[in-house]
Amino acid sequence: MKIRKIITLVVTALASLMVILSGIMKLTKNQSIVDVMNKVGVGQYITLLGIMEIAFTALFIYPKTMKIGFILLTCYFAGAIATELSHNGPLVNAMMPLILVWIATFLRDSSVFLPSPEPSNS
Repeated sequence: MKIRKIITLVVTALASLMVILSGIMKLTKNQSIVDVMNKVGVGQYITLLGIMEIAFTALFIYPKTMKIGFILLTCYFAGAIATELSHNGPLVNAMMPLILVWIATFLRDSSVFLPSPEPSNS
C-alpha cells in the first residue's frame, strides 16, 4: 500500500503543479501565454483564467474539497479542449493536465467514478 500512496502523491503533485504553473504564467502575463490567449480570443480574461486555475487546484488539493475541485477542473479543461478544437490548436495542452487530474482523483477516491457497494440487508 505504501507504493500506491507514493504514486498517488506523485500524480496529484504533478497534475497540481502543472495547473498552478499555468495559472501563475497567466497572472504574470507571460508573453507567450498572452499571445496564445489573444489568438483564441480570450486575452481579456487571462487574469480571471489564472485565478480560476489556482483556486480550482487549491480545492482539488485539499482532501475535503477534492471532489468539487475535480469537477471544476474537469469543466475548466473541457472548455480549454473545446477552445483548442475550435481553433485547430494542440489538444495536449489541455488534455495532459486533465488526464493527470482524473488519474489522481481515481487514486485518491475511486468512489468518484465507481458506484459504492450496496449494503447487505441481512
